[in-house]
Amino acid sequence: MQIHDVDLRLLRIFVAIVECGGLSAAESRLNIGRSTISSHLSDLEVRLGIKLCKRGRSGFELTEPGRITYQASLELLQQCEAFATTVAGSKNELSGRVTISVIDTMVSDPRCGISDVIRELKQKSDNIQFDINVCEAREVETSVVNGRSLVGLGVSRHHLRGLDYFPLHNETNYLYCAKGHALFDCKPNERNKLLKQAEVITSNYMRDKEVRNDGLNYQNSATAYHDEGIAHLILSGAFIGYLPEHYANYWVDKGLFKAIHPEKYHYQIPVMLITKKMSSVSPLAKALVEEIKRCHR
Repeated sequence: MQIHDVDLRLLRIFVAIVECGGLSAAESRLNIGRSTISSHLSDLEVRLGIKLCKRGRSGFELTEPGRITYQASLELLQQCEAFATTVAGSKNELSGRVTISVIDTMVSDPRCGISDVIRELKQKSDNIQFDINVCEAREVETSVVNGRSLVGLGVSRHHLRGLDYFPLHNETNYLYCAKGHALFDCKPNERNKLLKQAEVITSNYMRDKEVRNDGLNYQNSATAYHDEGIAHLILSGAFIGYLPEHYANYWVDKGLFKAIHPEKYHYQIPVMLITKKMSSVSPLAKALVEEIKRCHR
């Protein structure tokens, strides 16, 4: 089949649906309603002559042709971006799409220079499109490996083959409780007993117990995959959990959070710039990486 601009637009919508895990979840990313997304997906299925996914009460699931189409779509869209970037580079212009994947809550870290990077690149060229994807730490690496993002800013416990990691700064995480929890106003001689009874939030985030080694009892009665979810659980007064200091300070300053025995219950983990290993990079990708390193010095 011949590929037209409308097909590329439909493929981008399809990729977003898959990456978000369904039509409803893709609404905020695409900034269009579910009925419109469904219509576009149907148009693409008619255009291709295949059923891409199963959708309904049972949830969203790719068909085998849909899985193959998704992988092919990624490759095609990446080639289109590479073509546009290469042509712009031949004219010594910065042009194309800057795609960055980051872990959540980094915006509250004063050492995070992403906004500075965007401002500097925007001043250099008006022909750059920006796409910021906030996701779970594993997804940051996967996004860079698959080529969906030029770079990632996140944390990594086990480095993936094919990626380069450049440390930017260390993030300090403390164990917090909220006002209303027994530990919030407890006496020092009561703390150890209350800690043994406390329900600690389990997280599959990379900022996790493998680096903590704190000896606390994780009962798996509360789980969260992002800092915002952990904050909700802590605010309930029923659980305690770890959060980055820069993020938790919002509630600490309001008198709603308190760090529990911070001299003992804390750990650091490096926040890193994650890029794909490659023999040559586009001028835009090179400028992006250089600006990120400069703005995080």
